[in-house]
Amino acid sequence: MGHRHYSVHNTNLEKLNAQLLSISSSRDEKDWQSVLHTHHFTEIFYVTEGKGRFLFRDETYSINTGDLVIIPPYLEHTEQSLPGFPLKYYVLAIDGVTFQPDSEQTATQIFCNFSATPYITELFEEMLYEVRNNEYGSDAICQKLLDILILKITRTHQLRPVPSTSVRMTKECAQIKEYLDTNYAEHITLDSLTKLTHMNKYYMAHSFTKYTGLSPIQYLNERRLETACRLLKETDYSVSDISSSTGFSSQSYFTQIFKKRYGMPPIKFRQECAAD
Repeated sequence: MGHRHYSVHNTNLEKLNAQLLSISSSRDEKDWQSVLHTHHFTEIFYVTEGKGRFLFRDETYSINTGDLVIIPPYLEHTEQSLPGFPLKYYVLAIDGVTFQPDSEQTATQIFCNFSATPYITELFEEMLYEVRNNEYGSDAICQKLLDILILKITRTHQLRPVPSTSVRMTKECAQIKEYLDTNYAEHITLDSLTKLTHMNKYYMAHSFTKYTGLSPIQYLNERRLETACRLLKETDYSVSDISSSTGFSSQSYFTQIFKKRYGMPPIKFRQECAAD
């Protein structure tokens, strides 16, 4: 009979301290607006089908099946499908760790491709299966699968996992920022944000301004205006519809604040974009 024996050599690996917060499986069915947003945790975004774009505030990247994107905490991002090629993807939310290329000193967005390594997809599938079934030991299995995924990523793409910290922003401020990024179209006040974080209203507003350079309401209006600009460029929605869908209390107030921010009313902005 054939026989092969291999000894296992222990490697002194530093403990990762990566905690899996959640896993989701999504398919872009055009039922939500793609808006730049942030999280206080690291995200691992993995494409299983489709084609599209991954957007950051100042950069855009093409993404295809097999692409894996690592997004560090607080980095604004979103994704968009190309027409006819809806994206299907997994997203992991992990705390306690982010990633740096060996040649870099800070964490940044990282792109990898695993189209030739099908076991990566199997790791995501197994994690989702365990979370859905929630059987005895599912959390432990998911954690071990995450550790395997991180080791596979770092080994094949010359990365190193590093502890993530909240130096740039407290978790409470990050929670507010994430809430505003996602719920900008809702009626939001300082009082409602205070209830969200259970912080003193004035301390909360001061802390948020310290980290972002804008008060919570100023930041909210910036988010609304950015979305309004995109809708003016890419859709034929009326100014009234755009005003209400982005959360402004009235069309006149929307026009007033838009003109103050961009130096022209929304209609002229749309006309100039169409002429370019």
